Amino acid sequence: MSLHHVLFICTHNSARSILAEALMNHLGRGRFVAHSAGSQPSGQVHPLALATLAQWYLPTEGYRSKDWAEFAQPGAPVMDFVFTVCDNAAGEVCPVWPGQPMTAHWGVPDPGALGGSDEEKARAFLSVATTLKRRIELMLALPMASLDRLSLQREVREIGTR
Repeated sequence: MSLHHVLFICTHNSARSILAEALMNHLGRGRFVAHSAGSQPSGQVHPLALATLAQWYLPTEGYRSKDWAEFAQPGAPVMDFVFTVCDNAAGEVCPVWPGQPMTAHWGVPDPGALGGSDEEKARAFLSVATTLKRRIELMLALPMASLDRLSLQREVREIGTR
């Protein structure tokens, strides 16, 4: 069993990428180690992201909003996959990632940018988390050992459209 490192990126690294990191670490069951980062980190994790994780009985400790430059430094984990989860980050020039990871855009709406009641905001976070969970489950179901690199790249990009 090989270990895969995954980096989820969004602009502020406060909600979507944090949710994806937590979900991949949980669902990947030791086969995947997920990280998250932002191109312009906000410096804090959105409280509703943590509340959504708690609602699903996932750990809420240890998450922090961090700059993607941390993962381009010498000594950083070499990523196998890098996924953008917001449209802004997908359009930015990313650092050069060591190891030439596979990349894909898995864009989802920013639940932290929505107005409305507390209940509507909580529903938006839950909706985004559900979409990310489904995409991660689809990725985890791929027969990675039997797919060549080009096929695997095509499959992970296709998942972002579902």
